[in-house]
Amino acid sequence: MNAPDRFELFLLGDGEKKVTEAPDTRTPNSSVFTFNKEDHTLANMLRAHLLKDPHVIFSGYKIPHPLFATFELRVQTDGEITPKEALVNCCKSLVSDLEILSREFTKEYELRKMVSGDATAVDK
Repeated sequence: MNAPDRFELFLLGDGEKKVTEAPDTRTPNSSVFTFNKEDHTLANMLRAHLLKDPHVIFSGYKIPHPLFATFELRVQTDGEITPKEALVNCCKSLVSDLEILSREFTKEYELRKMVSGDATAVDK
């Protein structure tokens, strides 16, 4: 086949930035962040988590073209914090939540291995 491997869509090239910010001049306290080499998975997670922030008025994303792994995230805040600060806080909170999920999942997995009597289970 002539198609590139699927994972190559998500590899950054030399000098290519992961995220760029462009202030939105049409609405106050608003920016558009362009994420390269990412898809709906991250976009929807960021959008949903940003909407939980009391300072965020609007958060939404769009995928300009389905063949390119890029999305644009629009964030508007109430002015107390900048859209960039809201996004950074959101990312920190998501990383914390995902660390907790990973830790709890690993703990449950190890407990189930011990209960089932798996010979490869080792006390840690």
